[in-house]
Parts: sequence; C-alpha cells; structure tokens
Amino acid sequence: MAISPAPARLVLLAGPSGSGKSRLVSAVGCPRVNLDDFYRDEDDPANPRTTTTVGAGEEPAVDWDDVGSWDFVAAVAALVDLCTTGRAEVPVYDISASRRTGTRTVDLGGASTFVAEGLFAPEVVPGCRAAGIAMDALYLDRPRVQTLLFRFVRDVSEHRKPLPVLLRRGVALFRAEPALRRRALASGCRPVGMAEALRVVRGV
Repeated sequence: MAISPAPARLVLLAGPSGSGKSRLVSAVGCPRVNLDDFYRDEDDPANPRTTTTVGAGEEPAVDWDDVGSWDFVAAVAALVDLCTTGRAEVPVYDISASRRTGTRTVDLGGASTFVAEGLFAPEVVPGCRAAGIAMDALYLDRPRVQTLLFRFVRDVSEHRKPLPVLLRRGVALFRAEPALRRRALASGCRPVGMAEALRVVRGV
C-alpha cells in the first residue's frame, strides 16, 4: 500500500519584479514554483490590454501587470496539489515569446517546504488559505530604486521584451509599487527584508 507524503509547507514569496525573489530561492536551494509560468499566451482573447501599441497598425499590447493576464485557478490548484501530494504539473512559459512551451512535473522529493514566487503571489493567498494548506505569505520589502535598477538589468540581459516595452514597463512598475505593496499586505502577506525571508524559508 502506497504511503501518502506528509503535507508540505508553502512559503508564498511576493514582491515587485526585480526585488530578489528568485535569488532568495536559489540561495536556499529548496523546491520552487515560478508563478510567472502561469501567464496566459499572448494571443489569449481573455488577456487585458493596455492603451498603447507596440508598433504602428498593431493592436494594443497585453497588460502583463494585470492579474487578468494570469491563470489564477491553475496556479492555486498546482500549489494545493504540491502541499497535499508532493507533486504537480506546471506550465513551462517562455517570457520572451509570451507563450507556454510545454509542461513539467514538480516533485518535492520529500522536502517539507517549498517556495512559490511571482508578481501575482498575493492573489493566491486567499485561495490557498481556504484550501487549508500550511503556508506563510511574505512580501519582500526592498528600496524602490534598487528594485528598479535590478529589474532593468535583469530584463535587458535576459532579452525578456523589446527595449521600449521594458522602459515603459519599468517606469509603470516603479510608480505602481506602493499600491502593489498595499494590496499584498491587505491579502495577508507580511513585509520582510531579505534576511528575515531567508530565515522563514529555512524554517529557523
């Protein structure tokens, strides 16, 4: 008879793009779910649109900072599966192509804690709490200018989007960061610095 795995603890790591969420997880070395992989394909008709266009004669660009561009239901389901069974199928998303390219299996391998991080992490806090899984919800709180610079260097080096898009998005995210923080805290996340976030993930 198969033995069910012990329930795992989820650490939801929220924070603005470029705040160091991925670097923190890499430093700890625990299993990770990248919530940005749950973005919808660029041509999904359900995507919200901005008021600007990428080029002449083109339709308005997708508003990737609107939660409507992201598959909330699938993200919550995957996190609950990981907490309860230790395994889940998650999308593989190519940000530069703005579409999913496949799926992969995340297997906790008996790990007692895993991290899910991404721009929309606060959006899944209520759903995960309603599912009754063990979790901590953190907001990585860092200086806005530092985050702006880290984000721009990362996005340019990874060729995530055309440079004009990165510049517009960078300015928009900088201006929106205080509101993002307020929403995250209202959803149940607590603000922490990098050192405290590391302690929580490590369980010390």
